[in-house]
Amino acid sequence: MCKAVIVTTQHRGVFYGRLEAGQDENVRTLVLLNCRNAIHWAGSKGFLGLASFGPEHGSRIGAAADRVRLHDVTSVTDVTDDAATKWEKWE
Repeated sequence: MCKAVIVTTQHRGVFYGRLEAGQDENVRTLVLLNCRNAIHWAGSKGFLGLASFGPEHGSRIGAAADRVRLHDVTSVTDVTDDAATKWEKWE
């Protein structure tokens, strides 16, 4: 199964998605499945709160894309099951 992660990039991008199985998380380019962009996140928990709690009311989350290649990756953070559920049900 693909692991749910938050990925940040050098270009200030914050993305949620599922990391394809077998990918090395220590590279600068990653492919995410069911990828969504966090345009704005509400609350005071910072971008890491998106990994722990998921997006909160008032956040702006972009539409999902089936497969996205992200370049200039600066961090990869594991997402909790509860947060992943919020991300994947976000309307």
